[in-house]
Amino acid sequence: MFSRLSQVARHFSRPLPNYAHNSAASRSAAIGGIMTSSRVNASAEERNSRTIHTAACLIIGDEVLGGKTVDTNSAYMAKFCFKLGMAMKRVEVIADDEDEIIEAVRRMSNNYDFVVTSGGIGPTHDDITYQSIAKAFSLPLKLHEEAYVRMKKFSKPHPNQPNFSWDVDSPARKAKLRMIELPTDSSRDDAKQVLFPVEDLWVPVACINGNVHILPGVPRLFEKLLEGMKPLLLPRLTDPDGKGIHRILISTPQPESEVAPYLTELAARVEPKGVKVGSYPRWGMKRNTVTLVGRDQEFLESLVAEVEKNVDGRRVLVEGEDDEKVKEAKECVTPNSTILKSLTTCLVRELPLARGFFSPNGAYFVNMSSGTWPEPK
Repeated sequence: MFSRLSQVARHFSRPLPNYAHNSAASRSAAIGGIMTSSRVNASAEERNSRTIHTAACLIIGDEVLGGKTVDTNSAYMAKFCFKLGMAMKRVEVIADDEDEIIEAVRRMSNNYDFVVTSGGIGPTHDDITYQSIAKAFSLPLKLHEEAYVRMKKFSKPHPNQPNFSWDVDSPARKAKLRMIELPTDSSRDDAKQVLFPVEDLWVPVACINGNVHILPGVPRLFEKLLEGMKPLLLPRLTDPDGKGIHRILISTPQPESEVAPYLTELAARVEPKGVKVGSYPRWGMKRNTVTLVGRDQEFLESLVAEVEKNVDGRRVLVEGEDDEKVKEAKECVTPNSTILKSLTTCLVRELPLARGFFSPNGAYFVNMSSGTWPEPK
């Protein structure tokens, strides 16, 4: 949906699409014979050093497909890439299935410059990401010695394993070691294959085939490791300063059908300058959103007044900030608002224990005026 209007503007100049449906696996097999050989046959070293233009994220986990777990890692990576100026081209969610993992990582490694996988690297039987990716690129699994040293140093013993010892060969120890048995290419420099982006974490990031980075599915770890990789990625970006891509939001009360002709014309006009124009309906709300996205911030800024005029809109920093309900909510919690004072009075009268926090001299009352909420003492 990112630039639907740009696509409409170019629609009639494109060849007719092929509407025959192909699965990802069959499409990959078909492409295998005709894909540009320089990309398919690129060495791991070349993939590991070329300029990063495109990115993809592969979420691996039955728990995501089954609705037990909500994926937030792909959204975090999308924002990460946007800020750095990488074009996030694909997000896929697949099962803990060896064949699916093999097909997906091979295809993504061929098609995108920077690939991140999430999930399936824990200590249990259903964590099969390492072994599947090793098989995808015909690599053995090897215990990584530095990761083992770091694991012993930084991992904390579980309260329910008081007798655990790294020196005793036990089922628990074997399970832990599964997490550092990594796909390894003996012909390549180990430092390029196994990264430790966060100094005080033992968790490694295995980099396979030069561009497939294997991360854990736990959001806190995923986010920390991804951010830790930033210094390694910056020199390989189109813009080494990592200024990223810019987005301008314009709120309009007009329906999409009303602004479509102007936005179609605008999209065709600014596309040669690398700007994408987007239009997003906000169902149930009185205002929709128009977006301008591109790398040239100065040029984007030069378009704002024109777009505001033509869509009868105004620029906003956050989508929805000018909604009526939001305005009402803001008014309700201002320091002098009647609602806030009534709430404070009610709490103090009805809940004696709350007086320390909500009385006129209490911490919460004072700090609500400044917009901060301290922890109770």
